[in-house]
Amino acid sequence: MPMKQERVVIENVNPQLQCGTYFIKRVVGEKVIIHADVLGDGHDVIQAEVAFKHEDDKSFTYVRMDHLGNDVYKAEFKVEKQGFYEYKVQGWVDNPLNWQHGIEAKLKDGQIVTSELLDGVQYLEILLKQLKGKQKEYISELIRAFQDKASYDQAIKAAVSDKLHSLFVEYPLKNLVNSSRTLQVYVDRKKANFSTWYEFFPRSTATETGKHGTFKDAERILPKIAAMGFDTVYLPPIHPIGEVNRKGKNNTTVAQEGDSGVPWGIGSRHGGHKSIHPELGTEADFKAFIKKAGEHDMEVAMDLAFQAAPDHPYITSNPEWFRKRPDGTMQYAENPPKKYQDIVNFYFESKEYQSLWKELLDVTLHWISFGIKIFRVDNPHTKPYFFWNWLISEVKKDHPDVLFLAEAFSRPKVMQQLAKQGFSQSYTYYTWRVHKHELMEYMTELTQSEMKEYYRPNFWPNTPDINPYHLQGANESMHLIRYAMAATLCGNIGIYGPVYEYMVTESMPGKEEYMHSEKYEVRLWDWSLENKITYLIRKINQIRKDHKALQQTNNIRFCTVENENLLAFYKWDDERQDELLVVINLDSYYPQRGMVQLPLGELGVEAGKPIQMRDLVTDNSYIWYNEWNFVELPASLPFHIFQIKK
Repeated sequence: MPMKQERVVIENVNPQLQCGTYFIKRVVGEKVIIHADVLGDGHDVIQAEVAFKHEDDKSFTYVRMDHLGNDVYKAEFKVEKQGFYEYKVQGWVDNPLNWQHGIEAKLKDGQIVTSELLDGVQYLEILLKQLKGKQKEYISELIRAFQDKASYDQAIKAAVSDKLHSLFVEYPLKNLVNSSRTLQVYVDRKKANFSTWYEFFPRSTATETGKHGTFKDAERILPKIAAMGFDTVYLPPIHPIGEVNRKGKNNTTVAQEGDSGVPWGIGSRHGGHKSIHPELGTEADFKAFIKKAGEHDMEVAMDLAFQAAPDHPYITSNPEWFRKRPDGTMQYAENPPKKYQDIVNFYFESKEYQSLWKELLDVTLHWISFGIKIFRVDNPHTKPYFFWNWLISEVKKDHPDVLFLAEAFSRPKVMQQLAKQGFSQSYTYYTWRVHKHELMEYMTELTQSEMKEYYRPNFWPNTPDINPYHLQGANESMHLIRYAMAATLCGNIGIYGPVYEYMVTESMPGKEEYMHSEKYEVRLWDWSLENKITYLIRKINQIRKDHKALQQTNNIRFCTVENENLLAFYKWDDERQDELLVVINLDSYYPQRGMVQLPLGELGVEAGKPIQMRDLVTDNSYIWYNEWNFVELPASLPFHIFQIKK
């Protein structure tokens, strides 16, 4: 070990991911709260600080850390700009404060400190060089007093004064500074934390049976989606669909004449990943659709599906990007027992991988040039993690507003790895979490473990790929429960419509798949239909927009309620200016009742003090006085969203 004159040890700096291998994540305006163990030898006074700066800043900003006891220090800083920030912890033996502490102890013991005053002059002289005006005059006077025995009484009062202490803290003498490793936090725009997605198939927006919808048809339903409170419109792939091995209705392997095929089977004689399916319209039509969505305060999210149909133009132009079997044929995609005969995968182990990576980046940048800032990425876990790290990093260099949602219903560590590599948001297991204990355990993992620093969940009750068993044949109440719960538990949510709000739940026998799925055929919908679910989705989404407590995920505490069919939780914003209590009846058939325990300690309220509870759904108000309070929820309106007023 090299000889280093250091006296301060810095350990256990948090948050950090794998010793700084990966960056943590925040959005603009959020805080980074730093904890670290900082300790020195002996009994000298130790000071610590957090140094941080944005990647565009030339110098660090410093925040002094508070000592919490047992050598644990804490500080925080707010991130104000998008992009990377650096941060590190620094610690040092603070000789001026150590000197002041020593004098204070000796004076309490009745000792004469004439010599100690003279010893302190060196620290005053260092301080003097940094000061101006009245502060400089004050220190000059102290130097004279410390050296004049006749001014002893004045000198000892000044030596232990808060005024001198504050100057030593403000202008520290950092002796033998030691620093932790420099760590990073990446800051996204606020939409990375709070977004409300609506997925639909534009080809199912026509007004006649059997007719293929267009972007112009899809524009017609944008006002309705916006009126329901969604801010992100997500479209499945809009590219030409392969004609070779095209799938038929209900996933049959042989398509009939007129079958539209699966949008994720990309590429045909009409073009590939940079082209638009001719039946949807032109590039100009797509740009008009994006503009129209913007007029309704919605962004368009595109699907990035990096795979090809057997007749994709890449097969001919760049055969080196695909792997052939010994008999010369290409292996179609499989996820046993599922088979995707209409799709072949890119061969990421190709010797020509660099040209493949660059082309896929060019595809992404192509659509960004149209004004796309959000991508839902199909099956990212079937491509190399380090490819995504590279692609996302390259995009973010010039387009920091672009967000990537990872659609990976896979093993936990796989999903976590994708988030570490740079994905802005991630699909989750919420789709299958039904029971109270499952929901609480999962939310605790997402919000109380290391995952909260880098994994931004997005809760979807359903998707075109997943018709979960609890929604198959489910009643109106179950649909309300699943939406209200997603919308209040998580900052990012989405639904696949209109099948969700119209309660179209028929499934393939024994499978979590929709019968007559839009993945395989064009559907005709009455987009003008309104019902109780559309009304309450609109209501809930407006509550989300109005309340910061619901615009994030991590500030959540579950409340005790001794009924397995009632889930209760407290949510708040960072400033605790917006506090909510949510209670949900998990039983879609019967009313449920119970006593909910309010977290009075976190609310800062003494028992017996009145608390106003306003139900934001019904606008009814109640006064609660006690820690335990009775609630009853019918299946017809299975949730309370209470605003807490103290």
